[in-house]
Amino acid sequence: MVAAADAQNYAQKLGIAHGMVVQELGWDEDTDDDLRAGIEETIGSELLDEDTDEVVDVVLLWWRDGDGDLVDELMDVVSPLSDDGVVWVLTPKTGQPGHVDPSEIAESATPAGLTSTTPVSLGTWTGTKLTQPKTPSKQR
Repeated sequence: MVAAADAQNYAQKLGIAHGMVVQELGWDEDTDDDLRAGIEETIGSELLDEDTDEVVDVVLLWWRDGDGDLVDELMDVVSPLSDDGVVWVLTPKTGQPGHVDPSEIAESATPAGLTSTTPVSLGTWTGTKLTQPKTPSKQR
């Protein structure tokens, strides 16, 4: 089954590995169920929703133009992140309804204390990785 193999490759592209805790926000009927299933298969558990109080390794944020204020949303999603956790903003590809320009994501990341990286292609969606600044290790 090609779709399942692609979805698992997507999990790899997103740096998601077995045992990671992944929270999903912004799910709607247009989200990629194969991608979601591939991630759940990779981590070996279900994706957590917005009601979780667990510390998470990865936040998957499905985001479309018109979903609201991305800066506000990013400010909220960083609180449950582990120290080395990342946020993946998943948006419809260019030309698709709801497309969000990568520059808008990058601009929205800064006030939330996040840095964006080069987007990756995930089928009909694009993923932009947002990382937290590395805290200097304590000197001994």
